Amino acid sequence: MEEVNIINFPDMKLVDNDFEVDFGVEFCLKDTKNYKKYIGISQNSEQLGEVNVALDLNDKHFSELNSEINRLTNSSDGIDYVVAVCSGVLAGIIDSFCIGEFDFKKGKDLSVEKVNNLVKKAAKMNGYTGDNLEGAIRHLEKGFGAPSDSVKDKFGAGLQHHLRDFAHHPTLVGLFFSMFTQFSGKSYGTDTNGLFIIVDVEIKVFIGKDVPQKFLFGTVFWFLHMISDMAGSSSNPGAGTGLPGPILSLLKEISALPFFDNLKNDDGVKNFSLWISKLFNGTLLSEHDETGKIVKESAQLMKFDLRAELGVAYELGRMSRPVILNECIVRSFYFIRKLSGEIKDKKIIRFKELRNIDLHKIMPIKNRTIVRMLTIATGTFTLVDIADSAFRSAFIGKVDTADFPKEFLLHVNFVGLGRFTIGIGTDATMDVKREKLRYERFAIFSEQLHLMNVKVYYLQADSWILAEETKKTIDEAYKLMQMSSGIFLESWKEKRELLGEIGELSEEIKQLNENLIEDISDVLTWGVI
Repeated sequence: MEEVNIINFPDMKLVDNDFEVDFGVEFCLKDTKNYKKYIGISQNSEQLGEVNVALDLNDKHFSELNSEINRLTNSSDGIDYVVAVCSGVLAGIIDSFCIGEFDFKKGKDLSVEKVNNLVKKAAKMNGYTGDNLEGAIRHLEKGFGAPSDSVKDKFGAGLQHHLRDFAHHPTLVGLFFSMFTQFSGKSYGTDTNGLFIIVDVEIKVFIGKDVPQKFLFGTVFWFLHMISDMAGSSSNPGAGTGLPGPILSLLKEISALPFFDNLKNDDGVKNFSLWISKLFNGTLLSEHDETGKIVKESAQLMKFDLRAELGVAYELGRMSRPVILNECIVRSFYFIRKLSGEIKDKKIIRFKELRNIDLHKIMPIKNRTIVRMLTIATGTFTLVDIADSAFRSAFIGKVDTADFPKEFLLHVNFVGLGRFTIGIGTDATMDVKREKLRYERFAIFSEQLHLMNVKVYYLQADSWILAEETKKTIDEAYKLMQMSSGIFLESWKEKRELLGEIGELSEEIKQLNENLIEDISDVLTWGVI
């Protein structure tokens, strides 16, 4: 049940010519949180000031809500939609003819070349004089070894220890465990079953003897050792087992959590950890022959190490070009159109007057209109891309029906598809937020009405108090007038009686003293003589 609070004003009297009525003024406030301070207070300037302050705060909040609701409101028109669609079609055509399908081999070959060059460059910076990848790897391994390499058999030997030994992860977690190894003399990772283990380091040549040396070995030496392992081992340079990339490293670290201990197969191996190992080795994504055996060439190609992640990143970057172009076209059109509108509305004719432009209205970011335009543009791009992928997979490539899904997925631009998904999510989120703010604005509006009622009743109460005081003053004046009139009448009556008595007395005096005036005249005349 809602708590209802009553504001009561003092009892007052309404006076008319024929009757007199006692009455009181009261009204309800339901929001006790906001109106509690107004309960049970009398009418005076202090309380009225508090109401005015609350009204001002609500006005400010109301303006802020209006501004935010306008930002979350789509104001696109037909021209905006046409430009968005055309931009999406143009980007889709560029993607079809200039980008093509996702080529994992091409991306990985490029990343292998870059990694090999990085290893040779790092070796030369540390004293290597040759130009051979194998020699560069040997030089770095000899000068910048890792303590955990002495116990690599505990982590699955050469084929798996880069994945299972956490200090061999080229991430912040790997750096942390590298430093931890320096101060604890232990190595940390998972065993062949995917369970977290701690192993004592056997050869401690690369463990620092003091704190500065431990930091040197744990950071600089660790970083250079990671570079030496990127291109594989010195026995199989450029093609051997490299380091896991940041994504696979994160998955492996997560797989060691106790949550996955119960997810084991019949052999006691964690299923998630086994899946990560197969992905790292290349057995998960590799091709199989008719007998079900893995084709070694494909396994070598499909190893998902750091070089593979870099190759995927390169291919995704290549596919993102038409997506970025689509984005730039739509945002540029929005900016130019809004800028020209502002110049026209504010009648700007001089360059210095550009400072009067409201940047929030022309910037193509963080508003519902540009989000809606981008959603339409990326949606159009995705439709064109999917149609092109289906056409190429079904007709141009002349592939078998069984290979159609694979070919189709290779032609789909997943960057554009992901951008379209984000656009839909952002648009929907803005709509939900807008509706929430509209309800909040309605609540503020209702609150303003209540506060205005408070103010009106305060003013009315003061008016009635003043009217009552005026009535009392008039009543007192009327009573004084009545008293004055009575006193005046009594005084006038007494005066008239006194004058009558004086008149009668004058007649008696006149009869008894007929010659009084003459005698007085004689006396006065005598006195003068």
